[in-house]
Amino acid sequence: MSDVVDEDRARRREREREPERTRDGDPQGDREGGNDSGSCRWDDGLIARRVNRRPAPTPPPGADGPAPEGEEDTLPPLGGQYGGALRRRLDALHELVGLSRTRVEAEALAEAGRVLDEAAARQRLSSRHTVIAIAGPSGSGKSTLFNALAGVPVSETGLRRPTTSAPIALSWSEGAAGLLDRLAVPGRLRRRPLAGGAADTELQPLVLVDLPDHDSAVTAHRDQVDRVLALVDAVIWVVDPEKYADAALHERYLRPLAGHAEVTFVVLNQIDRLGTEATDLVLDDLRRLLDEDGMALGEHGEPGATVLALSALTGEGVGELRDVLARFVQERTAAERRLAADIDAAAARLRPTYVAEGRAGLGERAREDFADRLAVAVGAQAAGEAAERVWRRGAIRACGTPWLRLYRWYERLRAHGNGADQAAEPPLEAELTARQRVEQAVRIVADEASHGLPAPWAQAVREAAARGADGLPEALDELTATLGDPAARPPRPAWWPAAVLVQAMMTLLQIFGALWLAGQIVGVVEPGLLPPVLVMVAGIVGGPLVEWACEGAVKGPARRYGQEAERRLREAAAACGRARVLDPIAAELMRYREVREQYAAVAGPGVAARVVGGGRPAAARLGAMRAGARSR
Repeated sequence: MSDVVDEDRARRREREREPERTRDGDPQGDREGGNDSGSCRWDDGLIARRVNRRPAPTPPPGADGPAPEGEEDTLPPLGGQYGGALRRRLDALHELVGLSRTRVEAEALAEAGRVLDEAAARQRLSSRHTVIAIAGPSGSGKSTLFNALAGVPVSETGLRRPTTSAPIALSWSEGAAGLLDRLAVPGRLRRRPLAGGAADTELQPLVLVDLPDHDSAVTAHRDQVDRVLALVDAVIWVVDPEKYADAALHERYLRPLAGHAEVTFVVLNQIDRLGTEATDLVLDDLRRLLDEDGMALGEHGEPGATVLALSALTGEGVGELRDVLARFVQERTAAERRLAADIDAAAARLRPTYVAEGRAGLGERAREDFADRLAVAVGAQAAGEAAERVWRRGAIRACGTPWLRLYRWYERLRAHGNGADQAAEPPLEAELTARQRVEQAVRIVADEASHGLPAPWAQAVREAAARGADGLPEALDELTATLGDPAARPPRPAWWPAAVLVQAMMTLLQIFGALWLAGQIVGVVEPGLLPPVLVMVAGIVGGPLVEWACEGAVKGPARRYGQEAERRLREAAAACGRARVLDPIAAELMRYREVREQYAAVAGPGVAARVVGGGRPAAARLGAMRAGARSR
């Protein structure tokens, strides 16, 4: 018997010295990380800054069973550990963070970055082991249950509270040193159970961690509980008949962790203090409370939390718990389930950042309204009307009677002498008004494009529009100067020379009739009043008729010329506005649609369906709890 005790003590001292050898350069420190080839996909230097490790040695073909003592698990952790669906969600989350880093505040992406870091850290460690923590309030019998599962007094029990002051780890096989290092469990608090036959063989992949009381009066104990709970693969909550309905337990842990039901066990301990009927009543009430917390119960073959009743002191129900744990760890899916729940939590917390209230985008009507406002700002309509007036004035001037043109020339000369027709610079008020119209057009289109978008993306759209608006009025002015004034030299149609010729003939008839009549008065020509008067009347009446006909004929071409001038200026202004404002806005909206697609891939089909307590997703409260724990 003394030899057995001495051998057990020697093994225990050897395990306590193991971390020291690792720190002093033992090759195990390099093997702890396993194959790191897959984790580099998230090592972008911003999300996670991790130390590159040397790849683990490949096990020989056919090797199976637990790794030799002092060596870490060498199974490929990435490809074999994470399934296809989880891999796609992790890749989508990585892309989501990368696309959002310059648009979303770092605080909003902190939870997603933590999930990626934890996924990369967990994949480098043993995929054969499942880490389960035992947590609960003071006096619930956590340590007693821990010892019952171990088959040997490992964790201290007693009436003094708190009894457990630091996490104690119990592993049924070798190769879990890296997982325990990640939990910061010192070597002196790592234990091994007594050999227990076939039951212990089935528990070989299990690593059990006894935590301090979550309601301990010592703040450091609560901090350790929060830290370890964020890292383990599953958790066993131990409650007693007195504290199973404790508000601190439900509000601080069970309700925020409702999304992690598949990796949660709730154990009602100390049923030896109750009768059978009382035990059933307490269990029913416990299930009711869990249901109110939003935690799904794994009953009738449905996935969810496991609820058991036992007595760690007498051993009643402990065997059933061992069997449940054995089946659970043999599946080797706890790490994936926990990571999937963490992704759900991060997705629920990021939902307000990526989910818009309605259909986000910039419709064709908004684009047309923006072009119309820019056209008004550059005076496209006024320019077209001016071009039409100049066209008509030129036609009337060219086809009008010489006497009317002489009179108009005299009027222009007199007006020019008075200074009424002198060209004047546009007033400052008009220039300010044009600039304000451009700014208003940009502001309106930015508001329409950002309507319904989440706050970070709405701000990004407005900033893109503001950058485009900077210098837009000057660009529009330069564009207008480049196109020139359409009213400066309007083209003349082909029929204008014929009209001018006819008008000249009418003038000649007037002159000829006047000379003929004058000749009769002087006596040079034979008297005959009627013929010269008719010739003069024909010329006098024909001139205005030609002018009136030309004025009617020029209305259509003049209108088309003005509309064409307006269209060119409008299209040029719209092109300038599109290049400077609409295209950057469209780029931001496209970026938002990309991240929205990535978010949909991250969220999965049912992440937003579960809402607990006042409409706030339980996963979001989990993130808030973790953030609060880190801040403490």
